[in-house]
Amino acid sequence: MNINVVCVGKLKERYWTEACAEYLKRLSSYCSVKVTELREAKQQGAGAAAEALVVEQEGKAILEKIGERDYVIALAVKGKRLSSEGLADKINALALEGRSDMCFVIGGSLGLSPEVMKRADYSLSFSDMTFPHQMMRVILLEQIYRSFKIIRGETYHK
Repeated sequence: MNINVVCVGKLKERYWTEACAEYLKRLSSYCSVKVTELREAKQQGAGAAAEALVVEQEGKAILEKIGERDYVIALAVKGKRLSSEGLADKINALALEGRSDMCFVIGGSLGLSPEVMKRADYSLSFSDMTFPHQMMRVILLEQIYRSFKIIRGETYHK
């Protein structure tokens, strides 16, 4: 399975980069994972119109990084919530259907554009709370790793 994590924003602090590197190393035994970092669009001015332009610009950049055959899972506050076992079931079901290319999308601070949400095959929520994109990337990679451990019946998930 090939997984692409497309995210707006770069990791800045060493502890985030080290945490992501650890989960990417662990995941290498189960699948191919790459992280595609996109620049955050600069907001020109204040107000709803300026924010909408940022979301649109980031959305276009995200869509350019999504493959035609990718099964896209957008991380969104209003998405469906799954348990760790539920995410494992989702990933396993996609693999059994022959869907070998998955793309998880983490938007910027203003969220995902309507175009990205339209392209998404599934919308996933981790919580009603909003997390910094750096933290969310670590949480997502850990949950993907946990999913593969669950799928294989290996110890880790409790």
